[in-house]
Amino acid sequence: MELRARIEAAWTGNLADDPARAAVQEAVGELDAGRLRVAEKIDGTWVVHEWLKQAVVLFFRYAQMETWTAGPFEFYDKVPLKHGLADQGVRVVPPGTVRHGAHIEPGTVVMPGYVNIGAWVGSGSMVDTWATVGSCAQIGRGVHLSGGVGIGGVLEPLSARPVIIEDGCFIGSRAIVVEGVLVEQEAVLGANVVLTSSTQIIDVTGPEELVYKGRVPARSVVVPGTRTKSFPAGDYGVACALIIGRRKASTDKKTSLNDVLREFAVSV
Repeated sequence: MELRARIEAAWTGNLADDPARAAVQEAVGELDAGRLRVAEKIDGTWVVHEWLKQAVVLFFRYAQMETWTAGPFEFYDKVPLKHGLADQGVRVVPPGTVRHGAHIEPGTVVMPGYVNIGAWVGSGSMVDTWATVGSCAQIGRGVHLSGGVGIGGVLEPLSARPVIIEDGCFIGSRAIVVEGVLVEQEAVLGANVVLTSSTQIIDVTGPEELVYKGRVPARSVVVPGTRTKSFPAGDYGVACALIIGRRKASTDKKTSLNDVLREFAVSV
């Protein structure tokens, strides 16, 4: 609470620069270590801590541009890379990038992908080649982000929920999840699924469609789809997402996932 008060005072300009800078560095350090999270599930509901998003935004105000090198590569930026990966039990494959202020739990693998400041990635997850995890996004434990997946980031507005991918989810190649969409536990998104806050996510498994927006229900199997919409120039197919089934209960999650991908012919 004391750190929160300092960050909020810095945000409103009611804290001198040096103390404000120290508070921001401390808050981002806590995010980096995983002791604090921008969003967390409390009593079954995801809660966004706006003051920590304030700290991340303020970090860019106080951080200085610096040049550093890694072998033949040169970088010029305000946010340093994450250090101490071996001690943290995290594998990052070159040229994978994890910025300071992101937390990666032990047992996570980051292929040549990208994890931005403020993000949180749970143990046993895979950030596959060219997958990106945006600022403040929350990725659960045992999640697979396939090649080229785009998980959007959000800093402002401060009240906006970041993208949240809960435990055990599988996100297929080139899928895009942005604008604070919540993908609930053990859901499967097929390749090229695009989810924004306004995307219609249509459950077609029953006698009548059931439409969601901004949330994929737990254990859903989702593929790209279109639905017809009338415009002055004519009728056209507009992108949507289709829930075509549910993952079956299984004690062997990997076997269950492989079965569901085959059963529903989901492209990955």
